Amino acid sequence: MNHEVVINSDRSKAIEMARLLAHDGRFMSLLKRRVAFKTSSQEDPCSPAMDAYLRIEMSPYLLDMGFSCRIYDNPVEGAGPLLLAERLEDGATLTVLSYGHADVIRGQEDRWRKGLSPWELQQDGIRVYGRGTADNKGQHSINLEALRSVLSKRGKLGFNIKLILETGEETGSPGLAAFCEQHKEALKADVFIASDGPRIRPDLPTIYGGSRGVINFELCIEAREGAHHSGNWGGLISNPGIRLAHAIASICDARGSIKLSAWRPQSLTGPIREALRGIDVDGGDDGPRVEPDWGEPGLSPAERVYGWNSFEVLAFQTGNPAAPVNAIPGRANAYCQLRFVVGTQASHVLDDLRKHLHEAGFTDVQVIDPVKPPMAATRLDPRDPWCLFAVASIERSLGKRPGVLPNLGGSLPNDVFADLLGLPTIWVPHSYAGCSQHAPNEHMLMPIIEEGLVAMTGLFWDLGDPASIKPVMA
Repeated sequence: MNHEVVINSDRSKAIEMARLLAHDGRFMSLLKRRVAFKTSSQEDPCSPAMDAYLRIEMSPYLLDMGFSCRIYDNPVEGAGPLLLAERLEDGATLTVLSYGHADVIRGQEDRWRKGLSPWELQQDGIRVYGRGTADNKGQHSINLEALRSVLSKRGKLGFNIKLILETGEETGSPGLAAFCEQHKEALKADVFIASDGPRIRPDLPTIYGGSRGVINFELCIEAREGAHHSGNWGGLISNPGIRLAHAIASICDARGSIKLSAWRPQSLTGPIREALRGIDVDGGDDGPRVEPDWGEPGLSPAERVYGWNSFEVLAFQTGNPAAPVNAIPGRANAYCQLRFVVGTQASHVLDDLRKHLHEAGFTDVQVIDPVKPPMAATRLDPRDPWCLFAVASIERSLGKRPGVLPNLGGSLPNDVFADLLGLPTIWVPHSYAGCSQHAPNEHMLMPIIEEGLVAMTGLFWDLGDPASIKPVMA
């Protein structure tokens, strides 16, 4: 029998083994255990649940797959632990680094749909509900089960793999960069492959090579101590709410287009626009609809979210909205955010804003430095050989070509892997934009779980196939 036919048959069998996991209850059982760990880093970065998830749930699971595991204290005081696992095989010349995060956002228990709980996995039709299903327990669980499917059929991976599981991504990944700097030699690899974030649309497998950066900050006006009667003082003293609203209006216009020149990127080049051509952004049946008259004029929706910067006001308060009184408030504050692409330097963002506000006459507006450190923007050329390898593998497994993005619209600590460790970064998301990942009723979709298991099993199989031509061996 032809050797290639045998290998292809084994690949197909490994994929079918993985596909079955989505239907026979085994993947649901595994994910149910993991969702039950209340690993909310926003509420308690060092909660016992963080250590328990790594020590009780993940370490035995990984040891059973032939990994060695070690749990480390975070280099940053008050931040949660990290797990470093590795499986090294004799004769393997390729090394893959992967990543996941065990932490989730706060449960928001009182806001979930009746009958649902953030800490109990429940399936309703094609939806699988639970905090961490989409972000990120479900995603790293798919990848690890895909690895196990390859091991079950081949008896080995055919490559080395190293895995970082952190517990602080939802609070800005404190200590991750310092940890990777300390363990840079141990983390040497040829390529980074992991999963987080959403697909472009639910039915389109997706690959992206980086992420937009993000910086959160506060704008504040403290005009005076206390509030003063609006009848006696209206027209005589400034209203900080009005002042702050106009300051914000100097940053972006009424359709959300950024006016601050230093925040308008120059990196939406011809090749990037070509890569985004034909990409339709879709959050699924229950997701919001793209508004054609919002955002930067002249750009497609894909260019606006993957190739441009966006400024957002996340919260705005002046006075007491729950019980307003006839008084001019003494204070106003707004919590804001800039998502930015490659070419915008995080270290310059707030200085550029301060200069702009001063020149625009808003010297009373304070720009308060963020509590959470910013994440840098990263991007991988869609023509990168590793990206093309992943595209070909996933198309072979699923029978449809994945959409390819130079970067995600959201933000991840990808600069740690791309810049600090110097790796080509390949992300294969197993969620979609309507998954409610930072809201009540977070969920995954069964069709995406199945496709994720299939796609990742095929990709890991091809990485370990000596007959496949990989960029590192070219």
